[in-house]
Amino acid sequence: MDKTSDAQAEILARLDRLESRDEIRQLISKYSLALDMRDMSAMASLFAPDVKVGGGKSGRAALRDWLDDTMRKQFDGTSHHVGSTIIEFIDADNAVGVVYSKNEHECGAEWVIMQMMYYDRYERIDGRWCFRRRQPLYWYATDLNKPPVGSRKMRWPGREPYEGSFHDLFPSWKEFWARSGPEEALPEPAPLEAFIETMRKGNEVRGNRVR
Repeated sequence: MDKTSDAQAEILARLDRLESRDEIRQLISKYSLALDMRDMSAMASLFAPDVKVGGGKSGRAALRDWLDDTMRKQFDGTSHHVGSTIIEFIDADNAVGVVYSKNEHECGAEWVIMQMMYYDRYERIDGRWCFRRRQPLYWYATDLNKPPVGSRKMRWPGREPYEGSFHDLFPSWKEFWARSGPEEALPEPAPLEAFIETMRKGNEVRGNRVR
């Protein structure tokens, strides 16, 4: 392949990445709209056809049914507001992302506000980007009139308060509070498409279902 062909291939690859990043951002916003409008079929279509739902179940129909049951039992209404978003590519058809979300929930007589983030895996299947997985990481949930000061910031009506997992994916939070000042060594900047994974340092959070 000559230099002209190499340059054209690079331009096409960069254009594909730009378009992919925009499509993934649209995917994230479509999730919020479909969830808040209770279109569970539209919601399920945003995930990979063989998405794992839990309890040994998988597939879009199983996800749709689980979401239908969850939304019907727990919330009278919701509004999900997408915030800071980082998307990084593993290869041309796979990516990871961190998405901040500020949410409001009508729960009977109480109005619960929540701050959280999603750790996402995206996959391009048959030419379309889908969620492979959404892992929710929670900081707080509390009634609008009750500031979530202190520990156990997840405070839902009719349930004992509990800790969320907002900081668990990133060990820097515990490392920060474990030392008395700055780190001695300043590491090299993370690779362009590996900021999230560099911060994770291999950490995993288990137990949170897709939502």
